[in-house]
Amino acid sequence: MSKHILVCLPISAEQRARIETVQGFEYRFTTPDTATAEDALWADAVLGNLPVPLIRQNDHLEWFQSNAAGPNNYLEPGVLPEGCIVTNATGAYGLAISECMLALWLSLLKELPTYRDNQREHRWAPTGHSVGSIAGSRVLCVGMGDIGSNFARRAHALGAEVVGVRRTVHPDTPCPDYCTRVVAQSELDAELPQADLVALSLPDTPETRHLFNAGRMALCKPGAILLNVGRGTAVDGEALAAAVHSGQLSGAGLDVTDPEPLPPEHPLWAEPNVIITPHVTGGFSLPKTLDNIVDIFAHNLRRYAAGQPLDNQMDRRTQYASGVRLQSTL
Repeated sequence: MSKHILVCLPISAEQRARIETVQGFEYRFTTPDTATAEDALWADAVLGNLPVPLIRQNDHLEWFQSNAAGPNNYLEPGVLPEGCIVTNATGAYGLAISECMLALWLSLLKELPTYRDNQREHRWAPTGHSVGSIAGSRVLCVGMGDIGSNFARRAHALGAEVVGVRRTVHPDTPCPDYCTRVVAQSELDAELPQADLVALSLPDTPETRHLFNAGRMALCKPGAILLNVGRGTAVDGEALAAAVHSGQLSGAGLDVTDPEPLPPEHPLWAEPNVIITPHVTGGFSLPKTLDNIVDIFAHNLRRYAAGQPLDNQMDRRTQYASGVRLQSTL
C-alpha cells in the first residue's frame, strides 16, 4: 500500500509536478488555511506547516517536513508522535533574509528612518550627522547557519571584516573565506567590544533565550547596531530599548520580537532608531524561498522513498538541524 504524502503549501502547478516526479506515493495538496482534520489523519508524511491542532491528531505520522527553519511549536511534547522524524527548511531562507538584513543595516547607517519621518512632515532637513559605512566595519555574526552565513558573505563582499560565532567550533573545521575567524559562543563577550554590527540569527533554545540582556549590551561597542532576524527570545526587548535610548547602541533592526506581536505599549516602538518589521523577512514574499523549500521536499522525498536517512533532521533536544543539504549563496 502506498504511503500518503500531504503537501500543505501554496505551491504552483510546476512545483507540484516537481514533487510528484517522486514515484510510489499517493499525494494530496492543500494549504494551511484549507487543510482539514481528515487530511491530517490520512497522512503518513506531511510536507509543510499543517496547523498544530490538526497535526497533533495524527498518532501514526512518520515524517514531518516543516517549511520553517525553526519549527519550535511542532517540537513541543505531544504535538508529534514520539518516533516521527522532523526535518526543517534550513537552506531555503538565506537569500531572502540576508538581503533584508542588509536593507535594515544600510537604513540605520544612512539615517533613512529619520528622513522618512521628515518626508511625512514635508521637511527638507539634513540631520547634519556623520553616517557610517559597511566598508571597513567589524561585523559579528552570532549564528552561522544558512542565514548567518549568507549575511556574512554579503557583508564581506561589501568590505566588512566578519567574525562568526557558532555554538561550538571544531578545531579541524576550516574558517570560511568570508570570515576573519569563527569563534565559539563562549568567546562572545570578548568579541562584542570590537563589533560595529551585531547580527543575530539564532533559534529559540534554552541557551539562546535573552542571550542579549542588559549586561551583554553594555559590553557592546558604543554606537553599535544590533540586528535580530532569528527568534525574538534571543533579545531582552526592554533592555534593548534602554540601550538604544541611552545611545549605548545607535540603533536596532528587528524582524522578530518577544512577544510577537510586540505590544503597542512596548518602549521599542517609541525609539526612532529602531526599525521593526513583523516577522516578514522570511515567509514566501520572495518566490525563490518557496522554490527552495520544494527542492528540499523533493530531495528528502527521494531519500524517504529509498529508505535512506533524511537531510535537515532536527534534534528535538538542541533544536538544531544536522545533515543540511541546501545552502543559499550569493
